[in-house]
Amino acid sequence: MLEPVLGNSTIERILFTLESYGQAYPTGLSKMFNIPVNGIQQQLERLENGGVVVSSMVGRTRLYQFNPRYPFLKELRALIQRAMEFLSEKEMQQYYRRRTRPRKKGKPL
Repeated sequence: MLEPVLGNSTIERILFTLESYGQAYPTGLSKMFNIPVNGIQQQLERLENGGVVVSSMVGRTRLYQFNPRYPFLKELRALIQRAMEFLSEKEMQQYYRRRTRPRKKGKPL
């Protein structure tokens, strides 16, 4: 959907994931989208060099998230949210609404 604007589908998927989950790590993205890890890392490095995302080490894992100091962050996130409205429900459930931990017993939906 935003592939022509962003350059490739990997960056689109990374940005959609960051919008949905707040942060991500390369191996998790690789497993989720079945893309080689080095391709994910190259695109994350490109985004980090451009100032769009920032990374931090948590143990031995490098986590990425949107850079709060990026001057066009508000506009970029609005564009991503708008684009996500046009994804199919199946794709949304498969990639961007996954539960990463079990729900507490007895907690209402």
